[in-house]
Amino acid sequence: MNRIQSIRPSHIKISTRKPESADEYVPTEVECFFDNRRLVAWADVLFLCCLFSHLPKVCADLCSHLSKHCLVYSFISAVPVNRLVSLLRHDFILKPQYEVVACDAADVWLSCPHLTTALTDASLVEAACPLSTKVSCGITLSLNWMCAVLYSVLNICTSAGLGSGETLSLMNNMFKDSCPNKLQLNAQSFISSSHAAIFTPDKPFSWISLTDAQTKETPLLRFLSSSKSLQQFSNPSLRDQ
Repeated sequence: MNRIQSIRPSHIKISTRKPESADEYVPTEVECFFDNRRLVAWADVLFLCCLFSHLPKVCADLCSHLSKHCLVYSFISAVPVNRLVSLLRHDFILKPQYEVVACDAADVWLSCPHLTTALTDASLVEAACPLSTKVSCGITLSLNWMCAVLYSVLNICTSAGLGSGETLSLMNNMFKDSCPNKLQLNAQSFISSSHAAIFTPDKPFSWISLTDAQTKETPLLRFLSSSKSLQQFSNPSLRDQ
């Protein structure tokens, strides 16, 4: 954990109902198969993407094989976090929360009707990216999402047995080159003042419920709301203001 390693194709596995159809789009080092249980038993981070109608069956396959420390990132926008927790019997779930504002980029979305071609179009990829530096795309990620991402990192550090001091040092380094102003996260940024007062640097943070982090007001959400630097990091449309 002394440095962030780049993710290579060999670090990725895909489970799909038609693995043979993915050969054209998946790098050769990415293992692709049809076995959801095998995938979830292996994964540290699981990206969940399926049709809404298939969700109950997929979750039934996954739930008994999920490790407590496996982060599930759901792309199924119609299903709230609470429902996913119930289906998967798992509470380490992160779901993107988008904010869409009026924009003048409609022509971009209509320029390419075929998905596979769109994935190779740089302008469409940037327009579809919530962290795009182009304000005109009109898609941003909410502070609740940023809050949940940081609590996810906190949990990952806790599961690795890191003390709160090392965890905070790693997290502050994440923002060192990204935030325009110096930013220092501390224990009170994540937990109540009364709990933070009894923390020592060698003591790990307690496990944080991501459901609460995404549905309730937390100390971190209050901190994010008052920090212009972090708001600019999580919402690129504010960077030029």
